[in-house]
Amino acid sequence: MNNFKLFDKKFLTRKIKLIAGVDEAGRGPIAGPVVAAAVIFDKKSFHKEINDSKKLSEKKREELFVWITKNCLCYGVGIVDHNEIEEINILQASLKAMKIAVSQLSKIPNLILIDGNKSFTSEIETKTIVKGDAKSFSIAAASIIAKVTRDKIMLEAHENFPEYSWNHNKGYATLEHRIAVKKFGASPIHRKSFLRNILKEEQEKLF
Repeated sequence: MNNFKLFDKKFLTRKIKLIAGVDEAGRGPIAGPVVAAAVIFDKKSFHKEINDSKKLSEKKREELFVWITKNCLCYGVGIVDHNEIEEINILQASLKAMKIAVSQLSKIPNLILIDGNKSFTSEIETKTIVKGDAKSFSIAAASIIAKVTRDKIMLEAHENFPEYSWNHNKGYATLEHRIAVKKFGASPIHRKSFLRNILKEEQEKLF
């Protein structure tokens, strides 16, 4: 048993029996939604390969996604699309997606562990954990669910807009993605305010 499981276990008390780990994927991209996940395990469940989703290969994330969804007590997913990101900003959209994910849980946790330093309003006690996806088993598992779910959304979007290579970049502002935006313009699911910053930076490089 490594520190991931020990980290979560230290929060268990007579009153705190169920802990939900919460994380999001998609704060940085210039296209597509932000996706959050919440997951609850029983205290015996553990998988030594679960880690921060960013440290895992795409194939490994997909394998672990199957294990997590089969072995957790329950999980929930929250999705906030590009339009709402524009309306309420990416931070608020991320927190909203997290809150939706928790609301989708079939069991009510006694404590919610949230990756990062910002929390959403909740009647359930929340605790923010900076770099939580590298410390907490349940947050790391949530990061995998969120990442795999969002990647699937972007792969489906790629079928309609192959010119942006979302099958490779998943909406992040890679060089090929920025070049495609300059060549083809914005797609319907691009985050327009994010694009303005990208195009402004490109413009400034010319002078």
